[in-house]
Amino acid sequence: MITPHPQFSVKKPDGRLQCTLCPRFCNLADQQRGLCFVRKREGDAIELTTYGRSSGFVIDPIEKKPLNHFYPGSSVLSFGTAGCNLSCKFCQNWDMSKSREMDILQSPESIAQAADTHGCHSVAFTYNDPVIFYEYAVDTAIACHELDIKTIGVTAGYINEIAREGFFRHLDAVNVDLKGFSESFYHRLCAGSLQPVLETLEYLVQESSVWTEITTLLIPGENDSDQELDEMTGWIAQHLSPETPLHFSAFHPDYKLMTHPATTHTSLLKAKRIAVTNGLKYIYLGNVHDPENASTRCPVCTKQLIGRVGYTITEWHLDERGFCDSCGHTLPGSFEASPGTWGNQYRRILV
Repeated sequence: MITPHPQFSVKKPDGRLQCTLCPRFCNLADQQRGLCFVRKREGDAIELTTYGRSSGFVIDPIEKKPLNHFYPGSSVLSFGTAGCNLSCKFCQNWDMSKSREMDILQSPESIAQAADTHGCHSVAFTYNDPVIFYEYAVDTAIACHELDIKTIGVTAGYINEIAREGFFRHLDAVNVDLKGFSESFYHRLCAGSLQPVLETLEYLVQESSVWTEITTLLIPGENDSDQELDEMTGWIAQHLSPETPLHFSAFHPDYKLMTHPATTHTSLLKAKRIAVTNGLKYIYLGNVHDPENASTRCPVCTKQLIGRVGYTITEWHLDERGFCDSCGHTLPGSFEASPGTWGNQYRRILV
């Protein structure tokens, strides 16, 4: 049974209906869709046209989201829908986020049951932004929690204050894609704005109990200058927490940025040095083979607490409270007495 949800809309004097879910504030005539494509005006209401229309259904390791401090080594059932409320020229999932076709019809309950059947610790709303399928994501999260399955959002955080609390209170963890640290970058390459994303991050870390990690895709010549990285990592340390995990991920040419060069390993290491200088304690490098910078070290005694090679955990020195077994420092996040054994190679399943 579908849970009643608030209507995120306002009637304008000219008769159009303004969608207030995200900072785009699309003004819609009857039968018109927002930029996200999936939210459509029907009479005096805005409906989610992709409710139950899912795609993906892949069992992943949690580190692929990426989340390194949320039940490491566990399995996650990942899925998404069509559409997106940003227009990133560098989108790495553009075949799904820009799709105008829906996949198979699945109820929230069937997704939760599939996760339980396949031994998944959590379900992730990913591939496209779950903000735009708010109602479907929330109902699925409720169904998952009834089976004691955690829920994860992989999101750009592009959501308005009016919808923020109602959405994130159903999630256990998120990875927020902080795409850059200038309004110019967001305007030119994402057709969006930075400020709402910063407000979402502050809400998540300061006002909610949702475990939060951040990913920034470093694009050569666009968001990887020393100044921008210094400002971004300094802001995270000051406005969020020095213990907020930050993932720097390597860009590869894709979608509308096919002529841009790929990110070098040297550039990723430089970004990490800047983050360390600003006091961040947990910085990871992604989309490269670098076991040292994919692993987790204790910031106090420097012992390697979680060793990783790719998505495989090779070393573990924590108890279920996240205590370092050498100095007793508490690692922030959610852990069990031993790492999960996701064990399943990347595989697509039929729900």
